[in-house]
Amino acid sequence: MIMRHIRRFMGDRRANILPMFGLSLIPIVGLIGAAVDYSRANAVNSKLQAALDSTALAMSASASSQTSAQLQTNASAYFFAMYKGTAASSVTFNAAYAMTSTGPQVTVTGATSLKTMFMGIPGFGITDMPISAKSVSAWGNTRLRVALALGNTGSMNDNGKMPALKTAAKALIDQLKASATNNGDVYVSIIPFARDVNVGKANYNATWLDWDEWEDGNGQDSSTTTCTTQKTGKSGKTTKKCATTTTWVPDNHNTWNGCVSDRDQPYDTTNAAPSTANGGVTLFPTEQYEDCPVELMPLTYNWTALKSKIDSMTPNGNTNTTIGLEWGWHSLT
Repeated sequence: MIMRHIRRFMGDRRANILPMFGLSLIPIVGLIGAAVDYSRANAVNSKLQAALDSTALAMSASASSQTSAQLQTNASAYFFAMYKGTAASSVTFNAAYAMTSTGPQVTVTGATSLKTMFMGIPGFGITDMPISAKSVSAWGNTRLRVALALGNTGSMNDNGKMPALKTAAKALIDQLKASATNNGDVYVSIIPFARDVNVGKANYNATWLDWDEWEDGNGQDSSTTTCTTQKTGKSGKTTKKCATTTTWVPDNHNTWNGCVSDRDQPYDTTNAAPSTANGGVTLFPTEQYEDCPVELMPLTYNWTALKSKIDSMTPNGNTNTTIGLEWGWHSLT
């Protein structure tokens, strides 16, 4: 009798959703719980990474002047001031400074774990999720080079533009000076420009200059008279014949005021090195521009001279932004 009822129960297929749901409930809850726990862990990781990034950047300014113990102490204090409000357990933190083949760097690491809310149920058995992150702040041995191409055109005489430019440029010079730990960490060049750029009249013997147009426009006619005498007729009378030849004599190159104009295209917008090859098309054309701006200043860390150069600028002439940017580029290379 009992066996018959058992066989009927086992063979009955009605209302089988409930036991199927019961059997599937555990993996469903586990998967949903895993998503929740993973989302919580990802939030902790984001906060951990952000705090490590901030710490690495903050320590890079003074890491080279600290001992390992000092760096660990200062970096730890900074990190834990930034890393707050998470559900994770305590963090294992470490900071280190090293000189590598590409330059110095600060490396900070952090590791913690998060107690799971769902993934610890039977069948999963994951009670803790490990979380770790690292941040590296590295800087190379290359020093900072800055070129300031400053407009000196006539329009800068309007509405206080030139005084404002001088004030802003000198303030930038002060900031760049303050950012240099040692002499040579930062170099700055000043390129005043109008229609032309003044590369310095003392360079009149430089091989990178093209004098063709300058010589055509700067000079004077020189006349030479040549006379001959000869006897003519039976009487042997002496006559004199003279011929005058006029030639153009260019001025001496040392009278040049230092201005150069744009090179022929496409070299007016490239950094091609000047050369006498190919007819000298890459040379810089000299010009006796009457509104020639003050002479440029090559890269230097003489901060007083840089500010004096800015003070000496005056607004005159037409605008040629391209040549200012071009010579800023040249000054860096």
